[in-house]
Order: sequence, then structure tokens, then C-alpha cells
Amino acid sequence: MIITYIHRIGWFIGLVLLQVLILNNVHIAGYATPFLYIYFILKFSSGTSRNELMLWAFFFGLTVDVFADTPGMNAAATVLFAFLRPSLLRLFTPRDNLDSFIPSFKTIGITPFLKYTTASVFVHSLALLFIEFFSFSSIWLLLLRVLLCTILTVTCIVAVEGIRK
Repeated sequence: MIITYIHRIGWFIGLVLLQVLILNNVHIAGYATPFLYIYFILKFSSGTSRNELMLWAFFFGLTVDVFADTPGMNAAATVLFAFLRPSLLRLFTPRDNLDSFIPSFKTIGITPFLKYTTASVFVHSLALLFIEFFSFSSIWLLLLRVLLCTILTVTCIVAVEGIRK
């Protein structure tokens, strides 16, 4: 149990530093920014309670907000994603999988993992960028940014998952 928390804290620190120091400064064509920090929430065990997941997500999003000088935007989007994560996981995983598992290429397969990751990243990006825009006046620009951020983030997550494999 302690090893699990030490492992999580290590990933927490590593992903926060990566996001804040490097990825927040990457803006491809001025539209797409990778949000790799949500990989932390994606990789929680399927047996993790929703409350624990939302608590981790809040602190993770708040930490990114403190360093990125965004007043609660990442925290709100990450908590929404953590709230919806169990439903998304049930939607895209095989029905015969009753045990607790950590989502990955190996445990649920490549196609279900990609669907789960893409839907999760889309929900997070939509929430975060909608809070940032806070307007429907340029809805096409918002949707373009959500789509490009989702594609870039999913690509980064697949790369990290491939390296971890």
C-alpha cells in the first residue's frame, strides 16, 4: 500500500514538472498544447473509488494551476474528467473484465485503450478550453483547439504507453 502511494507521488511530481516546465510552453501553430498530466488520472486502477480519484485529480489540477497561473481551470477540468472516468472506463472495456485492473494496451487491448483515452482526453480538453474561452462567440476556434489538443495529447499518451510497455 505504501509502495503504491510512493509510486503515485513520484508520477505526480514527474508529470507536474514535465507539464509546467516543458509542455505548457509548447503551442503547435498557436492552437494545440499537450495536456500529458491527465495520464496520471488515466492510469489509476479501475477499482479506485470515485471520491479518491476526484481528490487526487483536484490536487493534481490545483498544482498545475499554481505553477501555470491559471485560476482553477485545470483543477475544474481534471475533477470533471475524474468524475466521468469510471463511466468512460466501463463504456470502453470488455464486459467480461470483472477484476480491478490498470488501463493499458496490455490489460484492455489497443483499440479499447485508444477509445477510452481519446474520449477521456476530449472531455478534459473540452472542459478546460471552454473554461478558458468562456464564450460561444468563436465556437469554431474552440472546437478546432479541442480537436488539435486531443490529437496531440493522445499521441503523447500513446508514446508514453509504448515506452512503458
